[in-house]
Amino acid sequence: MSLYFEELDFRPTPMGVLSLRRRRHLTSGIDVYEIKLGDEFLMSSQFTVAEIALARLGLAALDRADLDVVVGGLGLGYTAQAVLENTSVRSLIVVDALAEVIEWHEQGLLPLGKQLTGDSRCRFVNGDFFAMSDSAEGFDPRKPGRRFDAVLVDIDHSPRNLLHPRHAALYQPEGLARLAAHLHPGGVFALWSNDPPDDAFNSVLAGAFANSAAHVVTFANPLTDRDASNTVYVGVKADLPIQKASSGMEPAAD
Repeated sequence: MSLYFEELDFRPTPMGVLSLRRRRHLTSGIDVYEIKLGDEFLMSSQFTVAEIALARLGLAALDRADLDVVVGGLGLGYTAQAVLENTSVRSLIVVDALAEVIEWHEQGLLPLGKQLTGDSRCRFVNGDFFAMSDSAEGFDPRKPGRRFDAVLVDIDHSPRNLLHPRHAALYQPEGLARLAAHLHPGGVFALWSNDPPDDAFNSVLAGAFANSAAHVVTFANPLTDRDASNTVYVGVKADLPIQKASSGMEPAAD
């Protein structure tokens, strides 16, 4: 294969043809890894600022230790790696519908594969994130009903630009409410989007969580010689209300 371009793997899947390729950036000499599904680019290692910000902004909203985290969408692994860089993280489950992407990390075909698979806190789960979010069993097949401190999602291009129509339910009030049920009180949901902040989705997010915000993440785009931006949405679940107990007893969590 050429020094400047190599197709590392090519797989037919029910969602379309999935390919992993490496190309050498001529100016910098840096290898760029890209995952494509059909003609669509799912991820490029040339643009990772917002994927890393997804983890950092989401976890920054938590003021606690021993965090149990879910990442929806493995991709090239930059969000997962940023989660593991946080010393407060106790465990990480990364859910991806494409077994091929998980295999690429496990086989060391991707630059972050060895770091992720070598961290005892990290576990990959091959599954449908959206079906898991909608179910009572949730995201951990080993412990159905388990709750988490944060769920960070980078799968669709945006709440409106979806990889599959069935994903749309997550971004509605009922879908976010079901996702929030998998969070501990005070837990965080964070979502990456390729689009500018969406007023309609902001309203849905505000209705499902006690606090919410849309963060615009700006980064340099060498392909256009100007800045580009993505959006990271963050919603924080309410803490459980405190009930006043009867005389002689301490307040208890409801």
